[in-house]
Amino acid sequence: MGVRKFALFVLFLFLIPTVSGEAVTRIELSDAGVLGETDLGIKVGEVSPDGSSVLIAGIDGYARVLSATDADDRSKDIELLTGRTSTVQDVAWHPRGNTALLMGGGGLALRYDTYDHGITFVNDSFSVLGYDLSAVDWRSAGDYAYVGSEDGTLWKFAEHSGFQSLNSTSTSQITDISCHPNPNYNVCFVSSLEDGIGVIDRDHKLTWMSGTVTETWVGVECSDITLNECVAFASGLRSKALRINTIDASQSYGEPTLMFDLSSGEQIDVTAGHGGTSLVHMAPFSLIRHEPQTSEAFTVLMAEDAAMWDSVIAGRTMSVIWETGMNEGFIVTEFGNIVAFSPLLEEVDGNIMTVLVLGAVAISVPGVILGLVYMNSTWLQRKYNEWRFPKKKSK
Repeated sequence: MGVRKFALFVLFLFLIPTVSGEAVTRIELSDAGVLGETDLGIKVGEVSPDGSSVLIAGIDGYARVLSATDADDRSKDIELLTGRTSTVQDVAWHPRGNTALLMGGGGLALRYDTYDHGITFVNDSFSVLGYDLSAVDWRSAGDYAYVGSEDGTLWKFAEHSGFQSLNSTSTSQITDISCHPNPNYNVCFVSSLEDGIGVIDRDHKLTWMSGTVTETWVGVECSDITLNECVAFASGLRSKALRINTIDASQSYGEPTLMFDLSSGEQIDVTAGHGGTSLVHMAPFSLIRHEPQTSEAFTVLMAEDAAMWDSVIAGRTMSVIWETGMNEGFIVTEFGNIVAFSPLLEEVDGNIMTVLVLGAVAISVPGVILGLVYMNSTWLQRKYNEWRFPKKKSK
C-alpha cells in the first residue's frame, strides 16, 4: 500500500498544470542620461527603416534624431529646427528611410530630409490648416501616407497630389494608423476613440469594421510581416487580432476581444518590438510584450520594480520605446530621460535553475519509487541478498 500511495502522489504532482506568462519583470533598467534640464514634452518617436536612427518629437515643434544603438551618446544627436511652436503628435518614416513626416496640432505637416537634416512644409499643407493632426503612417508601397485628425477626418497624402480626404464617417479622434509591412497587401488599419477600427484597402477605400465600436482603441500595430493580421489595443487591457482578407480588405474581420490578466495598469500606446512582437506602453511605467504568433502576452517590466529602481523617472510617461534585441533597447520619457534596458540576469539564472531542478527530479523520482518498491518486497530483498552474499559451497 505504501508504494501505491507514493506512486499516486508523484503522478498527481506531474498532472498539476504549469502557469505561463507570470507577472514578473524581465529587464534590467539603467540611467542613460537626459536630453535637457527641463521638461521637453516628448510625445512620439519612430525607428528608421534601417534601424540606425530614431526620430523623436513633441511640444513646441521639438524634434531630434538619436542613434538607435547609442542613444546615451549625446555627440551622435542631431537637433532639428522645425521653426514651429505646435505640438508634433506623430511621425512616420518613409519605407525607403530618406525622409519622414511630422504631423501635429493646427495642421502642422512637415517633412524631415536625411540628406541635409532640413525640415520643410509638405505640399498642399494649407489643406489641413486648422486640423489637429493626430496620426500618420506610410503604406508599405511608399506611394501614399494616411493621415488622421482629432475630429475623425482622414486623408491620403502624396507629395505630387497633396492631401485628399477619404470617405470617413468617423467623428472621434483617430488614435493610430498602422500599415501592414507586406507590400503585397498595401492594407492599413485605423483606430479611433469611439468609432471602432477601420481598414483601408489598396484603392484607398475605408471600411469601418463591425463589432469594434464597443471599445476605446488606443493603438494598432502591424509588427509581423509573416502574418496576415494586425493587433489593436484598447483601454481596459483589451486586445483584438485583426484578420486581413487579402482578396477583399473590406471583408477583414476582428477576432474575439481578449483581456490581459493583470490586476492594474492601463494601455496608453503600442510600438513594434523585437522579432515581430509588439511592446505595449502601460501607465504607470510598465511594459507588456504581445506575441501575435500565439496571441499571448507577457509582462516585460512591472511598475513596482520600475519605481524601486527610480521613483522619479517611473513617475513619468513612456513616450518612445525601441528594441535593438530581445529585451534590450531604450525608453525615452516625456520629460526627456533616456533609460536603457537589457535582459535581467536573474531571469536567465532562474531558467537554468529550473532546467537543473527538473533534471534532478527526472533522475531522482524513479530511483525513489524503485527504492520503495524494494523496501516493501520481501521477495526482492531475498533475491538481492542471494546475489550480494552468495552462500559458499561446502568442500
